[in-house]
Amino acid sequence: MAKTKTNYTAANVHEFINSFADTDQKRQDSFELLKIMQDITGCEPKMWGPSIIGFGNYHYKYKSGHEGDAPVLGFSPRKSAFSLYVYSDTEKSKLALASLGKFKMGKACIYVKKLSDINIPALQELCNESIQYITEHHACSCSIK
Repeated sequence: MAKTKTNYTAANVHEFINSFADTDQKRQDSFELLKIMQDITGCEPKMWGPSIIGFGNYHYKYKSGHEGDAPVLGFSPRKSAFSLYVYSDTEKSKLALASLGKFKMGKACIYVKKLSDINIPALQELCNESIQYITEHHACSCSIK
């Protein structure tokens, strides 16, 4: 069975953003996302793997037997776009996506070029819905206010 690559690390989040984000706008948006997700979760940001900033954590186990730990919410300031790990396939999430703004959808994340392209209240709704979904579907999810 494949080993999970995205594991918690002790790397410094602020140092990561300052060294990894390749433009001033990407750095500014990264620090704004830190604030948004920290306010929603009440959790300190932590590095997961070499490039994902996560908030909170939960344990998952698939029917295949694959299991691991993951952040409840997260993002990565990738070169071409931010990867936002805030989506759960629920009706409320689908409604929030309709008003999110300019983005692309991946299998497990939402890609956004810059924060000014999206509706922040819709992003916050996606975050809250994702937290609710994880809390309801994963017995080992951490408690987030």
